[in-house]
Amino acid sequence: MNTPRPCRYAVVIPTVGRPCLADCLAALAAAAGPPPDEVVVVDDRPGARHDRAPLPLEALGALRPLARTVAGGGRGPAAARNTGWRTATCPWVVFLDDDVRVGPDWAFALATDLGCAAPGVGGVQGVIEVPLPAGRAPTDWERCTAGLAKARWATADMAYRRRVLSAVGGFDERFPRAFREDADLALRVLAAGWLLEQGARSTRHPVRPAGPWVSLRQQAGNADDALMLRLHGRAWWERAGAPRGRLRRHAAVTGAGAAAAVLAASGRRRAGAAAALAWALGTAEFARARVAPGPRTPAEVGAMAVTSVAIPPLAVWHRLRGTVRHRGARPLPAVPVDPVVVPVTVRQVSRRGRVS
Repeated sequence: MNTPRPCRYAVVIPTVGRPCLADCLAALAAAAGPPPDEVVVVDDRPGARHDRAPLPLEALGALRPLARTVAGGGRGPAAARNTGWRTATCPWVVFLDDDVRVGPDWAFALATDLGCAAPGVGGVQGVIEVPLPAGRAPTDWERCTAGLAKARWATADMAYRRRVLSAVGGFDERFPRAFREDADLALRVLAAGWLLEQGARSTRHPVRPAGPWVSLRQQAGNADDALMLRLHGRAWWERAGAPRGRLRRHAAVTGAGAAAAVLAASGRRRAGAAAALAWALGTAEFARARVAPGPRTPAEVGAMAVTSVAIPPLAVWHRLRGTVRHRGARPLPAVPVDPVVVPVTVRQVSRRGRVS
């Protein structure tokens, strides 16, 4: 059995002042085990500082003297995390999102994760648990959030060595949303020769309340995928373990809808009707794929029907917007995908402290 080495660590939490921050801080304070040496809460709310309500740092309890707030400037989570880790002084930096709740033995498990990390390990990921409702099928939004449980290197709970962050330049601030910025950082860390491990500590990520149109806002992430493609090449999906999504189908459905409108306007009714049928079938298939695994309540079915019409053109628009915006981004050096090497770059640390 490996005995974990004591490790000093800082916790960095970016926030825009959501009410869930208090629960996040309270869970951190209640976690049994070696406490952090620093807690850096990055206030990323826009506007003048004197106009903001104070953040609930009192929820940290006994950890309150170790905590400080720094201003993020409202530039997004990537920039906020950079602001946080650059003010920290500990060898390890643990990033948490403000809507997570670490487990009751999180600090003990973290000590094992970090203490058992070999010198060549640059980062250790926590286990993300997404509680879903019992007694009914999850909604589309709940299933989307549940995907975090399988995501690699999610900064909902991700620890990096500070010197590794410094060596690779931290997060790329061209990613303005909490989307892909963590995968981009991890791929650059791996490209620099470091290993990333899956740790044993667990953190819960409750499903946040969201309106029926949340899936429309999520389509902005397609612009970030354009940047990932530019930086890391076409193999980035496999290397990051990310799902490919439906962009190609969305493009086909959007093209069919546009063709139907153009053909009908030019008097080519038969061709226009055929294109319209292709659009309707594609849209119906997309809506069915989203409704079938869900609770199928009238509200859910209605929201899926409406948003399934709007999502394909929105996704294509954001992808085109991202492609144009990031056309000047320089590709990073290619990293060959070796099917023998890739599985061991992410290793599992058991709760007993053994690396498998």
